[in-house]
Amino acid sequence: MREGGFDELCLTNFPEMNPNPKTALITGITGQDGSYLTELLLEKGYAVHGVVRRTSNLLRSRIEHLRRDENVYGQRLFLHYGDLSDGTTLRRIFSDVRPAEIYHLAGQSHVGLSFEIPESTCEEIGMATLRLLEIARDQREPVKFYHASSSEIFGNAAESPQTEQTPLRPSSPYGCAKAFATQLARVYRDSYGLFVCNGILYNHESPRRGENFVTRKITRAVARIARGLEHELVLGSLESRRDWGRAQDYVAAMWLMLQHEKADDYVVATGQTHSVRDFVEAAFAVVKLPSEKYVKHNPAFDRPTDPAYLVGSAEKIKAALGWQPTGSFAELVREMVEAELAAIDSGATGG
Repeated sequence: MREGGFDELCLTNFPEMNPNPKTALITGITGQDGSYLTELLLEKGYAVHGVVRRTSNLLRSRIEHLRRDENVYGQRLFLHYGDLSDGTTLRRIFSDVRPAEIYHLAGQSHVGLSFEIPESTCEEIGMATLRLLEIARDQREPVKFYHASSSEIFGNAAESPQTEQTPLRPSSPYGCAKAFATQLARVYRDSYGLFVCNGILYNHESPRRGENFVTRKITRAVARIARGLEHELVLGSLESRRDWGRAQDYVAAMWLMLQHEKADDYVVATGQTHSVRDFVEAAFAVVKLPSEKYVKHNPAFDRPTDPAYLVGSAEKIKAALGWQPTGSFAELVREMVEAELAAIDSGATGG
């Protein structure tokens, strides 16, 4: 029974599963990637289960539209309270759900923040992945496991563009934790025959990106400046370069990996880089304002170290799985800015 707009989550009392073996379990379901992946899997006829933390804030904005759909929530979409540090509860969820596919997306995902909270970053990313791999290994029926790796494992890369064979040289606590988890996934695949794929994803953005990420910080500020709600945009280094793609494309790559007959690792990237300055100028161009009038630099926002040149080669996933990125850099920036403008004009708040 729903009360106050939210129904209490339950670990075990959900309807009998459809005989369709496509049942997926997602950690990090309320995040940018988790929400888009949920939509994709529902479109493909999956029963989707997500692990969420119990918090005082019950509104989960990125999947709220799905949770409010009575034809979806409680029918093909189910949420379970759990924590990645709680192996007992995770095992219970696995036992109840019996997933055919696991998409492990959860964990502290902000590179800059990892310098401030390195210990919890390594726990959430490294040990949580180990915990889930052990649980997956113990399942009676084989499961397919997707692990969300990151371009940050390459850090100060020895070559460019980076491929699946590029040596790992992380330059942040986040990158170190992801490198550890990535290597663990490979060990469990090689040693135990577990179907585990590492998706080595480069930066991917969308209107659902968290506000503490520079791309969303930029597009949100630009929209607010255009509407007269703010008057400046303060950033760290404008010269940092990234390989930016669309989150919607990248979750499709995750799904493709688990449909292949053989588990493997794949770089997911556009193969093109742009600077933060490029992103800023593209965002201000959408609202037809001069960026130089509003942008200020604050050295306090600079990272202690920043990867020199991260750009990925996605030739392997294109050839093996037929994946292709869609849209241009300018289109991505426009999509994000226009979503911010629409939210302001409708009276909605970001999240």
